[in-house]
Amino acid sequence: MATTSTTIRAADALARRLYAEGCRYAFGMPGGEVLTLVDALEDAGIRFILAKHENAAAFMAEGAYHRTGAPGILVATVGPGALNGVNAVANAHQDRVPMIVLAGAVDADEAQTYTHQVLDQQAVFRPITKATFSLVPGAAHVIADKAVAIATEGRPGPVHIDVPISVADAQVPAKAPPPRAKASATAPSGEDLATARAWLQDAERPVMILGLDAMIEDAGAEVTAFAERFGVPVITTYKAKGLLAEDHALALGGAGLSPLADRHLLPFIESADLILCVGYDPIEMRVGWRDIWDPTDQRIIDITAEPNHHYMHQSSLNFIANCAASLEALSDGVTPQTTWKGGEIAAIKAALSQAFPTDEDWGPAAIMDTCRKVLPRETLATVDSGAHRILLSQMWECYEARGLTQSTALCTMGCAIPLAMGAKLADPDRPVVGFCGDAGFLMVAGELSTAAELGLKPIIVVFVDASLSLIELKQRSRQMKNRGVDFAKHDFAAMGLAFGGAGHTVTTRAELTEALHTAMTADTFTVIAAVIDRGAYDGRI
Repeated sequence: MATTSTTIRAADALARRLYAEGCRYAFGMPGGEVLTLVDALEDAGIRFILAKHENAAAFMAEGAYHRTGAPGILVATVGPGALNGVNAVANAHQDRVPMIVLAGAVDADEAQTYTHQVLDQQAVFRPITKATFSLVPGAAHVIADKAVAIATEGRPGPVHIDVPISVADAQVPAKAPPPRAKASATAPSGEDLATARAWLQDAERPVMILGLDAMIEDAGAEVTAFAERFGVPVITTYKAKGLLAEDHALALGGAGLSPLADRHLLPFIESADLILCVGYDPIEMRVGWRDIWDPTDQRIIDITAEPNHHYMHQSSLNFIANCAASLEALSDGVTPQTTWKGGEIAAIKAALSQAFPTDEDWGPAAIMDTCRKVLPRETLATVDSGAHRILLSQMWECYEARGLTQSTALCTMGCAIPLAMGAKLADPDRPVVGFCGDAGFLMVAGELSTAAELGLKPIIVVFVDASLSLIELKQRSRQMKNRGVDFAKHDFAAMGLAFGGAGHTVTTRAELTEALHTAMTADTFTVIAAVIDRGAYDGRI
């Protein structure tokens, strides 16, 4: 009769708790200090994915999280491995992405005399994580559970755990204590709720602004039902796009990136007599969205996961509560009435459509329009930072939450390819397209080899103009000389072929259409290099 061991490694305690949370993938690069961790993750049923750089590995982890809902896992060895992931961990912190950062560490007693690659990793990660721990055998189960709870509750974010070499192998009890019960959803109550209901009842021009908190809570169904019942048009931040399907009559698209879109959206918001901020986290928003309303002149209701300590805007009523539960409580007993009786919703939708026309023969807008028309409705998209992202956030219609994934708060370059890879790995049956600037592509081109090794088949569309277009545009707007923004025009299609994928160079809608159709049936990933003119974004964003 088989016997069950009463002890396991501390690394196993971590891995088993992460598996129980739904984690099935970990991403990173191993070193001698994390071999036990990788072994424990694989033993627990969590597949370790070898990336080419820790920064890209963390974005792959985020991409997987957006498809599975389970925290992403980054594995990094001591010193340079851990520090290579800092950018993407900071991005996870600002973009509210639950991530467990498992870093190798030299044993504490050894670190007193051994200095090679040794630094205070907890001090490095403390400002860019929700919490940081150093694993100890006697609390291995507790630290594992704490890390999951902290990473996923409230506003999610990354949690870092240093795992010293000997601690990973230390024996701990196999039986873990019961995990902490998850918090129940909360809703507003009392006098403030009664006031909010009265305001909703009186509102003739209400508008709803959605953000990361609502996306994280998967409140799309409740948002749609509320908007339809009370005739409330919906604006989202650009990462929350799709919470209300963007072909819905009440959807006004994503905001906060494009000054051109803001010229229409901000006056519309100023004309509202009730603004419902539902999970609106302004960490995504630019300078033009600071103090765009005055709670002494307008009625503003803020529903958020955490108190407003950012002071980017203020509200008339603040509810620290669950978005979906709050909308349900707010609507109880309120009789719907006709809103925006002057046809303002249809008018602003028409104005936004005219501001971002799709009829150009060729250029960035034509590329985006062609991709949206050719690729299936259920296609998942990713995009990295640059001028193309500003335009894409207006032109790429999303029909579900997380339909367009990007780095929004930190706005880091080079994220589109690894985000697409993580999404495709976790959700292989969905079409996935990653939109890159040529500079962002060059930052992470090596990860195409990872895509080939994993048999992943995302479509990568590269906007090729041999320039940091957004920065160059800013230079010209300030009457500065062109400096430090130009580079050579490379053969990106050939790079796709070199790394084991397919490659196409396109300069017309017809060529792009053919390349997309070929890519959708390809047995490998595809790089489509879409060549555009310098200055092609002028007047478009």
